[in-house]
Amino acid sequence: MDRRSFLKNSALGGTAAAATTLAAPAYAQGKRTLTMVTTWGRGLAGVHDSAQYAADAITEMTDGALTVDLKAAGELVGAFEVFDAVTAGQADLYHGVDYYFLSQHPALSFFSQVPFGMTFQEFNNWFDHDGGRELADEVYSIFGIKSFPVGNTGPQSGGWFAKEMNGVEDFQGLRFRMPGQGGQVLGKLGASVQNLPGAEVYQALASGAIDGTEWIGPWADEKAGFQEITKFYYTAGFHEPGPNLNLNMNLDVYESLTPAQQSIVENAARASNLWTMSLFMANNSAALQRLQSSGVKLLSFSDEIWDAFGAGAKEVVEESLGDDLYKSCYDSYMASLNSSAAWGSRSEGAFATQRNRVMGL
Repeated sequence: MDRRSFLKNSALGGTAAAATTLAAPAYAQGKRTLTMVTTWGRGLAGVHDSAQYAADAITEMTDGALTVDLKAAGELVGAFEVFDAVTAGQADLYHGVDYYFLSQHPALSFFSQVPFGMTFQEFNNWFDHDGGRELADEVYSIFGIKSFPVGNTGPQSGGWFAKEMNGVEDFQGLRFRMPGQGGQVLGKLGASVQNLPGAEVYQALASGAIDGTEWIGPWADEKAGFQEITKFYYTAGFHEPGPNLNLNMNLDVYESLTPAQQSIVENAARASNLWTMSLFMANNSAALQRLQSSGVKLLSFSDEIWDAFGAGAKEVVEESLGDDLYKSCYDSYMASLNSSAAWGSRSEGAFATQRNRVMGL
């Protein structure tokens, strides 16, 4: 692929190639400061918190041998520049979500989010126990990166709209902010899809530059203030049922760490992954009640719209199957999803339905 050739033939490629072939890395000695950049504006509810948690965990767990200096979006590089910054060694690691970078390789979708794809638990099943980690190493090594799951927001809301969406035709010409493959699906429905960093979404919606947006869920959306602009809120979406946030480290930097430090980075990311998910889930219900009390109309898409989302998602997800690495990820991902869903629907899913019925929840 073009990117692989570029890496091999540039000064950066020489460094990345050396990192992947070095048999016995020379571990850096003494205290080090690692620069973390993020795709999030400073203070952006939940996602910036996740980045700060991971940075602090690495610093504290290494007793300061590694100090992570967090630079929010725009403080060192822009939100959409973090991937290249870490690949090039301008920064040591980044915290973000990799569906922003599908132009680098479409297989990054599997390590961020696939429309109608995996939930938080299903993704963890795949990544930790069903082949996902090995495929991640294969994909990210192309760019001289080591990647770890570092957070999850849980199922994301369908989004905020200037009007009610009564049929598929209402998406025609709609200017809507939605990144990744989910946005590509809306494009199939005729929407004009915008890919904006989180810190820019409020102003775009307030100014009328976009007609609607998805963000995360009730708590983060309330903090962002979207209810000040529009009152039409769709509470369930197809595009991100369990989006994985990424902690991505320059591979040279990762391989220069001691084995103990490498383990700390992995386990700090693992702790942040669970902590982040719990943070969103603990805050969403109360926030949803506040939104409703403030006059927000809680809505659900019709079956007709859901069916159109599904048809579009199938088309988008299958478009890159001609790429061998993408197909390997797709085959592994779908096999694991089918396995997890077959048990989950008969266990936790069935229990939750009956518990809510019996308990009146």
